[in-house]
Parts: sequence; C-alpha cells; structure tokens
Amino acid sequence: MKTFITRISLILIGLVAPLSVFAQEAAAGSLDNAYKSIGLALGAGLAIGLAVIGGASGQGKAVTAALEGIGRNPGSADKIFTPMIIGLALIESLVIYALLIAFMLYGKI
Repeated sequence: MKTFITRISLILIGLVAPLSVFAQEAAAGSLDNAYKSIGLALGAGLAIGLAVIGGASGQGKAVTAALEGIGRNPGSADKIFTPMIIGLALIESLVIYALLIAFMLYGKI
C-alpha cells in the first residue's frame, strides 16, 4: 500500500509540476496558449515514454527468443545472430522516430 501511495504521489507531482513553469506565461498572455503548451509538452513526454517502453519490451522479447533458439540448437547461432541484430536495429529506429516526433512537438511550444 505504501508503494502504491508513493507511485500515485510521484505521478501527481509529475503532472502538476510543469504547470508552475507556464504560470507566468498564463498571467501575462492568454490562458489558451498556456494550456496548448502544456498539452504539447505532455504529448511529447508521453510519446517518447511509450515508445521507449514498447521498444524495450520488443527488444527484450526478440533477444529472449533468439537466445532460447541458440540454447536449443547451438549450431544455428550464426543463422540467428544476424537477423536478430537487424531486428534490434529496426526496433531501435522506431524509438528514434518517436524521439524526433517528441522534439518536433516540443518545438511548437
């Protein structure tokens, strides 16, 4: 229960803390621009966060399957290794694309 409360409080702090950064802009300018900036910042953060979670999960499953295949048949290590490395590179490229999209969203703030 204690870890659950700690996690919820950290999530709430992470969602509320960026609001103070945009408080002066909201006081000086229109409130709509502040909300748009907050939305873009949250979108950029969520985009890269979800991409990293998905990419790490995909890479973990790919490496696990490759190592299990090599463990069952050690003679096929050469045939499994190269496609695994290519697959890992493609998975990582998707995470890099998400990073670029996050930077583009952050640039619109």
